[in-house]
Amino acid sequence: MNTLFPLIVAALAVVAPGAYAAPAANAKPAADPLFDTVSALDAAVFDAFNTCDKPGQLQKHADYFDEGVEFYHDNGGVTWSRKDMLANTEKYVCGHFRRELIAGSLKVFPIKDFGAIAQGSHRFCQFDSGRCDGIADFVIVWRLKDGVWQITRVLSYGHRPNT
Repeated sequence: MNTLFPLIVAALAVVAPGAYAAPAANAKPAADPLFDTVSALDAAVFDAFNTCDKPGQLQKHADYFDEGVEFYHDNGGVTWSRKDMLANTEKYVCGHFRRELIAGSLKVFPIKDFGAIAQGSHRFCQFDSGRCDGIADFVIVWRLKDGVWQITRVLSYGHRPNT
């Protein structure tokens, strides 16, 4: 069977060129500008989130969200506006904990003529103890409008202890 594998791959390449490409050893993945953009946006929005108890940072965080953002949280419920979401952030987050993206978990998918979907996992670390005791999954919908990226939807779910 092992001797047939190269023949099957070769046949598939003829039937569906470009459908399969074996990666070269130690090859770096091609640059992905959308991934790079959304990754940088994720870092920036959560840098402001993580420091939202400092002057100006909560507003900086707010600027990444559309006024009509919908935020779905499996434990906290739904908020239907940036104003309500930020009130919760100020009350429950600022000065209490920070968010850390789980390395290698971020995936980015384009949305034709709209923007992108970011998907991944993150953990939450308490400022007072330094413990990172919570983890969750997320989906963030980013819209690109007039050259500005903003978040229109957030799903934060699967909250569980960080084991």
